[in-house]
Amino acid sequence: MDTKTVRIDENKIDASLIKEAGEIIKSGGLVAFPTETVYGLGGDALNPESSKKIYAAKGRPSDNPLIVHIYRIEDLEKIVKNVSDEARKVIDAFWPGPLTLIFEKNDIVPKETTGGLDTVAVRFPIHPTAAAFIEAAGGFVAAPSANLSGKPSPTLAKYVCEDLNGRVDMIIDGGNIPIGLESTIVDMTSEIPMILRPGFVSKEMLEEVLGRVETDPTILDASSTQRPKAPGMRYRHYAPKADMEIIRGEEKNVIAAIKEKAAGNPSCTIICVSEHIGDYEGFKVKNAGSADDGNEIASNLYKILRECDDEGVEYIISESFSDKGIGAAIMNRLIKAAGHKITQV
Repeated sequence: MDTKTVRIDENKIDASLIKEAGEIIKSGGLVAFPTETVYGLGGDALNPESSKKIYAAKGRPSDNPLIVHIYRIEDLEKIVKNVSDEARKVIDAFWPGPLTLIFEKNDIVPKETTGGLDTVAVRFPIHPTAAAFIEAAGGFVAAPSANLSGKPSPTLAKYVCEDLNGRVDMIIDGGNIPIGLESTIVDMTSEIPMILRPGFVSKEMLEEVLGRVETDPTILDASSTQRPKAPGMRYRHYAPKADMEIIRGEEKNVIAAIKEKAAGNPSCTIICVSEHIGDYEGFKVKNAGSADDGNEIASNLYKILRECDDEGVEYIISESFSDKGIGAAIMNRLIKAAGHKITQV
């Protein structure tokens, strides 16, 4: 398959290119496109054959649900049942934006899209190019992240090309992605709304709207055999090629332990906050961002992991980061990337 790559500026969207991308989806093809979170790999959410193509292109397990992306609120009830008052509060507060909600599905949504489940995950992205593309594609686009399954999600089009060139019909290059981590996923079919994947919309933000919100206890359980109700719950995700380890503990102990582990290993790269760069003089270091700016760390994380792959790094040691706010999402992705290898010092 020949993959066509096009550049679209979100501030000056090329209507002809968007129409072309939409026609690819309507004809059963696949298009990678930018969102505010990461690049997505889109197919027709209501076409079971398109969903099968998405799984095949990514090498993704077919019981790992896809997220259906919409471009307007009024389309939600075409694909879901039972939108509760609580769900409407969350929608009013956070849509469009980096939040995915799980509902009971209508029959129009094939189980090939939902991983065999009777529920469906839905998101309404705020990214202008994504919204225009979804509208042109017919209004319902199933899209996981636009990477080979298990690898770090792409925040630059060049990494989409690296993974999916020859596997998809078109890649829309929308430049650098602002948030850099996948959307928060909340199960609205639970008695108490349940976070299945942390993201930019934090538990604290949700609690301000809903009051009580719980977090699924299997999110970071490496041994869980529970069938995944949302992307990223069970399978190894976000992983670089290198072996990776996280060091957690008091600041001075973490720095000392990392330096000891990295000493004499020329293929080791350290991921740390900018405040600690000077503590690792003489070592290969990746600056994740300021310890006081979780958004900066989130936007840099996948790019750093991809850079390590590009550079042939064989061993990565990362500092642990704050788990407050978006930090919960950062640590969720980091721990999964490291295969749950964490050392407490």
